[in-house]
Amino acid sequence: MKTPKRLEPLLEDGLIDEVIAQLMSGKEAQVFVVRSGDKISCAKVYKEAKQRSFKQAAQYREGRKVRNSRQARAMSKRSAYGQKEEEAAWQTAEVDALYQLDKAGVRVPKPHFFMDGVLLMELIVDAEGYAAPRLNDLILTREQALEYHACMLKEIVRMLCAGLVHGDLSEFNVLVDAQGPVIIDLPQAVNAAGNNNAPMMLERDVNNMTEYFGRFAPELLGTHYGKEIWGLYVHGKLTPDVPLTGKIAQNKKPVNVKGVMQVINAAKKEALERERFRSGLSEPKN
Repeated sequence: MKTPKRLEPLLEDGLIDEVIAQLMSGKEAQVFVVRSGDKISCAKVYKEAKQRSFKQAAQYREGRKVRNSRQARAMSKRSAYGQKEEEAAWQTAEVDALYQLDKAGVRVPKPHFFMDGVLLMELIVDAEGYAAPRLNDLILTREQALEYHACMLKEIVRMLCAGLVHGDLSEFNVLVDAQGPVIIDLPQAVNAAGNNNAPMMLERDVNNMTEYFGRFAPELLGTHYGKEIWGLYVHGKLTPDVPLTGKIAQNKKPVNVKGVMQVINAAKKEALERERFRSGLSEPKN
């Protein structure tokens, strides 16, 4: 096949020897199968911001570290330099996340190197050696759905123990090899401790997985693993091997309806008195 322009420098520098085929084209990047000597890998070529359909929402960027104050100011002002730096930070976020998660034992593609907007990493393959299918492409039995759901929960927990939340997890960015699910596509991963949106994103990731596997195993649909996992994390009780139940404690304390109504009525009375005062009808009461 014709060599993509973005991969030509890697060929010229001898970092790869051949571009074999395009594997996929997604919302943020194109992925190619490449050869380096006798080793087959995949090259993820990031699209430019104007070509991507996935936008760098502020909720994902919150809490990410930048090199210096000049970079931070430029990114906040959205200058040409700032947008360039923001783009670089978006790309390197996935590289950093892959190294961090691979070290923590999370099932992600092993990164090899990153250069000029191209990430070279492990090619995930099935039992026959072909590129592994996405989870969305599979028809599962009830037993497989339950097994894979349990596997995904373990990976999500390992990620959170390593300090990260995927942020965009679904059946479309999970591959399945001979050993089970492998998580991919991590440029939007967020710092669990530094991003105020992390609890919502974690619960959404878990719910996406539960809803997908629930198509094949409906008993999963009534579970609350997301809230349980985050609750354990917040209280410092989350470990990679923590047992999960999918249940959360319900607050059984009866609501004090009378007390709530008293507060509401008092607020209404105060608002009415202030309105009367502004109209010159009376003095406000303290």
